[in-house]
Amino acid sequence: MAVKVFLDEKDIPRQWYNLAADLPTPLQPPLGPDGKPITPDMLAPVFPMNLIEQEVCTDRWVDIPEGILDLLYRWRPSPLYRAKYLEEALDTPARIYYKNEGVSPPGSHKPNTAVAQAWYNKEFGIKRLTTETGAGQWGSALAFSCAILGLECKVYMVRISFDQKPFRRLMMETWGANCVASPSSETNAGRQILEQMPDTPGSLGIAISEAIEAAVTDTTGQTRYSLGSVLNHVMLHQTIIGLEAKKQLEKVGEKKVDVVVGCAGGGSNFAGLSFPFISDKIAGAQIKIVPVEPTSCPTMTRAPFSYDHGDTIKMTPLLPMHSLGHTFVPPPIHAGGLRYHGMAPLVSQAIVEGLMEPLALHQVECYEAAIQWAKTEGFISAPETSHAIAAVIREAKQAKEEGKEKVILFNWSGHGLMDLTGYQAFLEGRLADYPLPGEELQKSIAVMDGLPKPSTAKSGKW
Repeated sequence: MAVKVFLDEKDIPRQWYNLAADLPTPLQPPLGPDGKPITPDMLAPVFPMNLIEQEVCTDRWVDIPEGILDLLYRWRPSPLYRAKYLEEALDTPARIYYKNEGVSPPGSHKPNTAVAQAWYNKEFGIKRLTTETGAGQWGSALAFSCAILGLECKVYMVRISFDQKPFRRLMMETWGANCVASPSSETNAGRQILEQMPDTPGSLGIAISEAIEAAVTDTTGQTRYSLGSVLNHVMLHQTIIGLEAKKQLEKVGEKKVDVVVGCAGGGSNFAGLSFPFISDKIAGAQIKIVPVEPTSCPTMTRAPFSYDHGDTIKMTPLLPMHSLGHTFVPPPIHAGGLRYHGMAPLVSQAIVEGLMEPLALHQVECYEAAIQWAKTEGFISAPETSHAIAAVIREAKQAKEEGKEKVILFNWSGHGLMDLTGYQAFLEGRLADYPLPGEELQKSIAVMDGLPKPSTAKSGKW
C-alpha cells in the first residue's frame, strides 16, 4: 500500500478549473453602493485588469501561464498521502487520503494563488502589493511570492494573531515584507476603528479595509491590493490542488471518492480541493462535500445568505455570500484563518444549491483531533487544518459503524509549527469552546438590514 503518491513535474495541471462555468444556478454579480452591478473598470484601482478578467470569467478552463508554472514547480505537484496510521488507530474500513499542502515554502496552500497574483500584477507593471492576513499564512505566502518576483509587500495582520503568532510576522519580514498590526494608526480606517474600539483584537474585515485604503490612496498608481481568499480568481488558482488529487487517486486505482472535506474560513483551500469534485457531483456522481468551520464563526451554518461588504469600512463591493455582517469581530480563537465574517460567493452559491453539507465544530474537538493526528500521522497541523481532521475522524468512525468501505479525501492545508502557542494552551487546559451566542449573531447580522438580498433560487437537484 502506497503511503505517498507523487506526480512527475510534467504531469502538473496546465489549466485551472472554473466552477462558475458549471453552477446550475449562475453566480449573482457584485453590486455597487447604488445596488447596481459593478463593471470591471470599477475594480481597476484595486486589482490589475488581467486578474479582473479572471474574476468575471465564466470559461470552464483557464490556461496557467508558463511563468506561473515555473514558480509553482518549487513545490508542486504536492504529494497525496494515504493516512494509513490514522486508519489503523481508528480501526476504520475507510481509506483516508490527504493532499499535503504544507510542503510549500510558507507551509500552506496559500502560495498557489499568491504566486499567480504577484505574477499577474508584475506583468501589469505594478510595483507593490498590500494585503491583510489573519493567522499569517496568507501574509507569509504573499511575502514569499513578492520576494521571488521582486515586488514590495505590505501586510496588515489582525492584531490578535500579530500578538499570538510572532514567528509568522518574522517569516514575512524575512521575505522582505512590512508587517503591521491591524487596526493600525497608518490608515483612516485603522484610526477610525481604534477611536471606537481601542482594545479590539481586530478582524480580517478591518485589515482588508486598511489594505485596500493603502492601495487606492497611492498617488503613483503603482500599488494594488491582493486577497488570499473569497474572490473568484482566488478559488480558480487553488483548483490545482483538486486537479492533482484526481490524477493521484487514479494512479493508485481509486475509481470513486465518497467524501471530500476541507476547513473553510473564506473558502480558498476548501474550494481548491473540492471544486473539481463538485464538477463530478453536478455531472451525477454521489459525493458528500463537507466544508468545516468553527462554531465561534458559523458563517455557513448559521449566517444568512445576503449581499454584504467584504470589509468593515465598506470599501469593497457588495458580494452575494453567507455573512455574519461586515462589522463582526470574532472571538480570539486560535484558528485565526477561520475568523472571517463572509464566505466565498462561489462556495455560498454551491451551498444554496445543496451541493455541500457545511459543518461547524468546537475548537477543543479540533485540537483533540490534531493531537491524535500528530500521534499517528506525525505531522503537527495548523489549527485551521485541525477542523478538517476532526470532520474526517467523524466520517471514518461513521464508516466503521456502518461497516462500509469509503474513500475520504481532505486537504491538509498547512503545518502548525508557527502555531504552537495554541497547542500549548490546549495541552495546559486553557482552551474553551465558544459557540457564538444567538444574541451576538442577531446583533451582528443586523448591519445587513436594508442591503440588497440575493436570490436563493436553485435547480432543486440536490
